Amino acid sequence: MLYIGVDLGTSAVKLLLMDGEGKIQKIVSKEYPIYFPNPGWSEQKPEDWFTQTMEGIKELLAQADKNQVAGISFGGQMHGLVILDKEDQVIRPALLWNDGRTYEECDYLNNVVGKENLSKYTANIAFTGFTAPKILWVKNKEPENFAKIAKIMLPKDYIAYKLTGVHCTDVSDASGMLLLDVKNRRWSKEMCDICGITVEMLPKLYESYECVGTLTAEIAGELGLPENVKVAAGAGDNAAAAVGTGTVGEGMCNISLGTSGTIFISSKTFGVDKYNALHAFAHADGNYHLMGCMLSAASCNKWWMEDIIGTDQYAAEQKGIEKLGENHVYFLPYLMGERSPHNNPNARGTFIGMTMDTSRADMTQAVLEGVAFALRDSLEVAKSLGIRLERTKICGGGAKSPLWKKMIANILNLKVDVIESEEGPALGGAMLAAVACGEYENVEAAAEKIVKIIDTVEPEPELVEKYEARYQQFKEIYPACKPLFEIIK
Repeated sequence: MLYIGVDLGTSAVKLLLMDGEGKIQKIVSKEYPIYFPNPGWSEQKPEDWFTQTMEGIKELLAQADKNQVAGISFGGQMHGLVILDKEDQVIRPALLWNDGRTYEECDYLNNVVGKENLSKYTANIAFTGFTAPKILWVKNKEPENFAKIAKIMLPKDYIAYKLTGVHCTDVSDASGMLLLDVKNRRWSKEMCDICGITVEMLPKLYESYECVGTLTAEIAGELGLPENVKVAAGAGDNAAAAVGTGTVGEGMCNISLGTSGTIFISSKTFGVDKYNALHAFAHADGNYHLMGCMLSAASCNKWWMEDIIGTDQYAAEQKGIEKLGENHVYFLPYLMGERSPHNNPNARGTFIGMTMDTSRADMTQAVLEGVAFALRDSLEVAKSLGIRLERTKICGGGAKSPLWKKMIANILNLKVDVIESEEGPALGGAMLAAVACGEYENVEAAAEKIVKIIDTVEPEPELVEKYEARYQQFKEIYPACKPLFEIIK
């Protein structure tokens, strides 16, 4: 049988066709616009997502046996606010994950409602990207739109609704709304009351691998598919990517070096750190995960290479970097502020330690090391909860650099496993569809069959020791600079 994975990203929807053995048959991508109506605002039209998803599915299946398609599922950009009226029409453009307009609402939630209460209700605290602050923003700034709300949805769930007619979401994506009691996998009545909404306005909760329904007759007819094609709930993009890299079950780890960076640790038990420095979310495998999210990872390297030194020859710039663990230059990678573990939108990118003999290569090395050190910051929080890791998978554009992988292996003192396929959320979505259709008994069984490790970068004891000393210096820089960030913002 065949399974479709839909990765609803910020700039495009990527669609993947996978067979029951996990082999990828075809990939299609369709772009749509993003709108910036005011500085710091970021919006998209849900109708554009649906139009491009439908066009993408048609192209994906153009040469395929459509009768073999058994299931569809999703990975999707998280935190976005989609609001529907009582006729299920979109009320206003969606507020996206990277929309920063909710600073006042986050301040209210964290400092008036209080972080301790938020953590008790949802296992997390408020960030500008999360959904609950966006609901409060609409309530405060667009009361006429707030009054029309009948359903509140996340981006990928709007696509699932259009395909099936079912208002649904999954626990992994819902974890990033600040409306879910993550530990108990149910909506928080307290948070609904704080936001001025009812639980009935929220979609029905499912596990990521559960079937929410089948295609409507109209959609099946338009796509030329059988009406009994199952649609599974899917997952938030990071959880779906974790499924696609086999980061499921107990004590598995994945590091993503994309535009942003994440360290994602799967666990069969619920856990939250006392400062809420890491996100404590439900996972797509039916368990839980901790996630540290840094807002600028591979984008730091792109900024340094293309905007500052003016080259696109990434590999050539890294070629001369040989003295690892000996660099006196440090870089704080906070070009867009920072989320984990500092939760400080005023943090800024910072070089420190330059002297007259500092070279271009030293600066390049500092950028790469700075991202790895910042990932180590989140790993240290996980360690404080008793989590012990020996290895991690790695994915994302930055993972193409052998030097960066070596730095990460030695700075974090972890074996770094490179996987065969890096299709991330789209592959994870297809795998969730396969589980929903009974192709695999559970998500762990699917990952064991489909995800293959093709290389491992081992930490080197001497280099680990050198980098340990460097990290101890690095972690003192942010606290020293923090008061300045409040002044120079």
